Amino acid sequence: MVETININRKKQILNVASKLFREKGFSATSMRDIATVLDIEAASLYHHIKSKDELLETICFDMADKFINALKEVNDIYFGAEEKLRMAINFHVQIMTENIDQSAVFLNEWRSLQEPHLSAFKKLRDEYENEFRMIIEHGQQEDVFDNVDEKFATLTILSAVNWIYQWYKEEGSMNPSQIATKLSDFILGGLRKKLVTDINYKP
Repeated sequence: MVETININRKKQILNVASKLFREKGFSATSMRDIATVLDIEAASLYHHIKSKDELLETICFDMADKFINALKEVNDIYFGAEEKLRMAINFHVQIMTENIDQSAVFLNEWRSLQEPHLSAFKKLRDEYENEFRMIIEHGQQEDVFDNVDEKFATLTILSAVNWIYQWYKEEGSMNPSQIATKLSDFILGGLRKKLVTDINYKP
């Protein structure tokens, strides 16, 4: 019972920290700020966490694990590249919309990580990008995607989907699944191999 209470309390602390880090930035948020929102003494926080840095590390690496595990699952399934990309985008959107504050921190505050965590995080970020590049390479091998700069294409896709946290509203006109479909249609429209017709051809 005590362990459950501690886990729930740590989750509550992480949620409050995520919200404050998103609103004020990591550097401008103090342990006292977090404690005030939780209505506890700042000293009480240290029963659950070691430092503000530990909170940032937990948020960033938990989100990285969510994204990477989802995308690896997609790449482990035998589907065509177009279907894989749709699934990858859908997973990304679902994870972001379920964790808006954490996603904002993951995307904007990771530079405040201290070594060796900063280097470890960069490796995870590169790993995630490489999983997307594998899908694009797969599509080129299938001859369904144009020959594009794979790194540029990957960064463009991630830029499009990562922007969601800025404007997504749970009560908005589109749910996460609809957003993922719209984004997938738009992105795939730019990646698909264009059919070339012979203008001199006469039936």
